[in-house]
Amino acid sequence: MSADSKQPQPPEDGAATTADSTSLLLSHARLTDGRTVDVRLVGNRIEAVGTAGSLTTVGARVDLAGYLLLPAAAEPHAHADTALSADAPGPVPYAPEEVQRRATEAALLQLGHGATALRAHVRIGDVHGLGPLEAVLQARRSLRGLADLTAVAVPRLLTGVAGADGLAMLRDAVKMGAGVVGGCPDLDPDPAGYVEAVLAVAAEHGVPVDLHTDGDDPARLARLAAMAGGLRPGVVIGPCAGLARLPTDTASRTADRLAAAGVTVICLPQGGCSGTELRGAAPVRLLRAAGVRVAAGSGALRDVANPVGRGDPLEAAYLLASLGGLPPREAYGAVSERAREAMGLPEARVEAGFPAELLAVRGERLAGVLSLAYSRIVVHRGRVVARTSAVREYCDSAAALDLPRQARPERPPESGSPPAGPDVRS
Repeated sequence: MSADSKQPQPPEDGAATTADSTSLLLSHARLTDGRTVDVRLVGNRIEAVGTAGSLTTVGARVDLAGYLLLPAAAEPHAHADTALSADAPGPVPYAPEEVQRRATEAALLQLGHGATALRAHVRIGDVHGLGPLEAVLQARRSLRGLADLTAVAVPRLLTGVAGADGLAMLRDAVKMGAGVVGGCPDLDPDPAGYVEAVLAVAAEHGVPVDLHTDGDDPARLARLAAMAGGLRPGVVIGPCAGLARLPTDTASRTADRLAAAGVTVICLPQGGCSGTELRGAAPVRLLRAAGVRVAAGSGALRDVANPVGRGDPLEAAYLLASLGGLPPREAYGAVSERAREAMGLPEARVEAGFPAELLAVRGERLAGVLSLAYSRIVVHRGRVVARTSAVREYCDSAAALDLPRQARPERPPESGSPPAGPDVRS
């Protein structure tokens, strides 16, 4: 264990790890420092990490030879109520059963990519009231044991006469089970008043704040930083792509204010989301240079705001490295360590005592994993909850003779199938 390791926190649900807990051994896993190790999980914690072949278990065993083992990713900015609705004819259907279905399917999609915890923004108010929130909370209950889903209540208006209903509904949303309060102050006639109202509800109920803003108004962000400074359990804003359109000196001063206030920025390297007409990404390197905590999320997932999208945290990390110029380790940290921190989750490491939230990806090094992250094994609370296996096949060719081969039993070719050739597991 490294010298700077933090003391592990107790499990979120307060459950103690005992010798009788379910155990799982992950054997021959490669770590980012080049070591090959065995990792023993007991309950929802990592009990031990040792040299490959040194650990035993009375439970199940998963051979991770050929895989890189990482702390699991997290999704800090999803839109569960509108996800996977781009192909719906006419307006987005908001029937509770439809919202629950889409939210569940989107969460499972992102879980398969490696995100074991998700924060989902859900609009409340207007003609739909609290219905979409109740549907997402029902999806959260159905996902228990597979992934942790937290809902962010997002009212449209909070100021003036029209905002009175929104403010009352926001308080009701927290009582129903929304774990975070948020919204889009850019769409309110009084953005500063909107922020003040959200912060007041957060302080009243002791919940975090997650605000959706383009961040193109430095004066507005300065006021937000002044109001948010010192608020616990914390303030998150995103996607802040507008910061990249400001003059560099103005953006730098704004970033300094956000850092001083302890505000975290969630960027969306894969595209925009609802409430943001202009595309682009936040200036990650500028923000990090100022000391701002920066995490990365997926944003819209195949809805009206963005009809495409994979909801894949490794794609977000890839884009941060490829387009944003971050080293692969820092890029992955934005979708794992920093994302979990932004969501108020316990730190996850591949070390004894830490939560058993893990992602194994076929590959040897992080740069390669971010480039070709096909096969994955996802562990949540000490249990394998998702597995994706990809195999590429090539026809016989002189160019393919030297490729690594994956053994498979011989079988007669099927009608219409390509000629048998070497196949490579990815």
